[in-house]
Amino acid sequence: MITFKRIVAMAKDLPDIEVSTSYGTPALKVRKKLLLRMHDKQDAIVLMLDSVAQQQELIAQDPMGFYITDHYTGYAAVLVRPTVEEALFKELLQRSWRRVAKKSDIAAFDAARANASRSD
Repeated sequence: MITFKRIVAMAKDLPDIEVSTSYGTPALKVRKKLLLRMHDKQDAIVLMLDSVAQQQELIAQDPMGFYITDHYTGYAAVLVRPTVEEALFKELLQRSWRRVAKKSDIAAFDAARANASRSD
């Protein structure tokens, strides 16, 4: 089960991550740009995406894990149930981070990951 505490732990290695709030709910941002927030009325995480096409792909692949309400129609975001696979969620979190992170931070993050995998 993905909780906000677990999300913060997943994001600890991403540069410029800030724990914040959005619409009164816990959120993660990068330089004031929203990555995700906890939904205020549903047991879900609002995750910002690259595109509406990505939203539709996620829903088609796993309609039990990803969905939208009318409010998110045509908007590059998806609601994620906390029961989705953690590895997939972490991958989507990193992709959302890359959407708004500085190029220098992305390069440093990728270099650190490459060095870590070489030492394994």
